[in-house]
Amino acid sequence: MAAELDPTDREFFAMVSRAAHVNPFGDERDALDARIAESEGRDPELIDRLLARVEERLVALAADDLLDPSLYAHRDGQILEHAILFETFHRVVDRIDAMIEAQLAAGDEPIEVPFAAEVLARLRERGVGRERSIRMLGLFWQMRRAYHFIVTRLTGVSPSMKRLRQTLWSAVFTHDGERFEDLLWDRLEDFSLIIRGETGTGKGQAAAAIGRSGYVPFDEDAMTFQASFTELFVPINLSQFPVSLIESELFGHRKGAFTGAVDSHAGAFSRCRPHGAIFLDEIGEVSIPVQIKLLRVLQDRLFCPVGSHEERRFDGRVIAATHRDLDAARRDGRFRNDFYYRLCSDVIEVPPLRVRLAESPEELVALTSHLVERIVGQPDDAVVERVVEVVRDDLPPDYAWPGNVRELEQCVRRVLLTDRFGPDPAGGHAVAGGDWIDRAKAGSLEARDLVAHYCAALHERHGTYEEVARITGLDRRTVKKYVQQVNG
Repeated sequence: MAAELDPTDREFFAMVSRAAHVNPFGDERDALDARIAESEGRDPELIDRLLARVEERLVALAADDLLDPSLYAHRDGQILEHAILFETFHRVVDRIDAMIEAQLAAGDEPIEVPFAAEVLARLRERGVGRERSIRMLGLFWQMRRAYHFIVTRLTGVSPSMKRLRQTLWSAVFTHDGERFEDLLWDRLEDFSLIIRGETGTGKGQAAAAIGRSGYVPFDEDAMTFQASFTELFVPINLSQFPVSLIESELFGHRKGAFTGAVDSHAGAFSRCRPHGAIFLDEIGEVSIPVQIKLLRVLQDRLFCPVGSHEERRFDGRVIAATHRDLDAARRDGRFRNDFYYRLCSDVIEVPPLRVRLAESPEELVALTSHLVERIVGQPDDAVVERVVEVVRDDLPPDYAWPGNVRELEQCVRRVLLTDRFGPDPAGGHAVAGGDWIDRAKAGSLEARDLVAHYCAALHERHGTYEEVARITGLDRRTVKKYVQQVNG
C-alpha cells in the first residue's frame, strides 16, 4: 500500500509545490514565501527561514525512511518531489548565479558545472531518478538564467515594468509552471512571439531575456551543459539590409548563388541552435515575398539557403519585434494576416518611458542608477542625484521622452560630459495633460479632449490652423479653439 503524507505535511508541501511553479515576479509568490517561512513584513532573512522550514520537514521524513517520493500515492509523491527540488535549487542558487557570470566571460565554449555532481547526488539520495535528476538540473539552470536576465536587463519599479517581467517569465515557462514541467519544457519553440513598443523602449533586451533562457540539456559524461547559453540568441535587424540581401542573411546562401557570393554563408536560421531563438527585429519592414518564406519556416520548420534546393530544419523559436503599427499594416495589405497569426502566440508590449515615469516617482531614480552603473562601471549615487536634478530642472514636467530609455541613457552621458541636458527639438514634450494617446488607449479620454489633442498634435507637426482644418475636416476657428485649449 502506498504511503500517505499526514495532513499537516500535505498542506505544507502543497504550498511549497505551488511556490515552485508560480511566477516569481507576481504577488502570489511573495505571499506564499511569507506563509512558508511564517514571516511578516519586510524580512531580509525570509529565504533562509523558508529553506530552514522546508529542510526541517524533509529531514523529519528522512528520519523515518519516508523521503522517497515513489513510496507515496500520486499527488503526495508529486508535491514531496517538488519540495525536494525547491530546496535543492535554492541551496545552489548563488553558485548558479556565479556560473552565469563565468559563462558570459567564457563565451560560446560550455564550461564545467562545478555543482553538478553535488546536485545530482542530492536528488538521487532523495529518491529522484537518474534521468529526471539530469533534466531537473537543466531546468534549474534555465530558471535562474531567465530570472537573471529579466531582472538585470529590465530595470524598473513601476507597475508596467512589473507586469512586463511577469509576462516575460510566462513567455519562457507559461503561466502554469507545473504544466510546463510536465508537457511543454521541450516544446516552447512552437510558440512564436511579437514584441511591440516604441523605439528605444528595450524591445531587444526583452527579446534577449527570453532568447537566452532556452532549455539546454546537461551532459553527465562531460559534466557540462551541451551548449553555452550565449549561443542561444541570434538577433538580426531586418531594417539594416537591402531587400536583395535579406534572404541571404536569414537563410544563408550557397557559393556562387549570386554575384559576389564567393563563399557559402550560414544565415541566421542555420546559426540558431535547438531550444534557441532567432530575433527578427523590425519585422514590420520586410517585404511580402520575405514574409511568405518566413511563414513557411514557421509552418513547416524547413528552409533552403539561397541558390540551393537542400532543405534544412529549424528547431528554434522565433521572436519578432517592431515599433510599427502592425494592425494598420495588415489593414493596408503590407503585412500578411496568415504570417501575423503564425507569429502571435503572444504579443508583448514594452511600455514607453513616459508611462513608467508617470506611474511611479521612484522609476527615474531606479533606472538612472542602473544606467549610471552600466556607463561608469560602478554605482555612483552622486552622479545619479545630479542626473535626476538636471532632468527635473531642465525638462518640462510633461516631457514625453521620445527616445525612451535610449534617450535617458544619452541624458546620463551628456550630464557627465556637460552637466546639462535639453529636450529633443524634434518634438520632445507631450501635450498638456500627459500623453493623450496612452490615455486614449486606456479609455480615460473624453471624445472632445481626444479631438482637441489630435488637433494640437497636427498643429505641432504642420504649423498652421488651415492645414489642420483640411486634414480633420473641421473649420479653422474650431481647430484654433481646440489647439488653444490644449496649449493654454
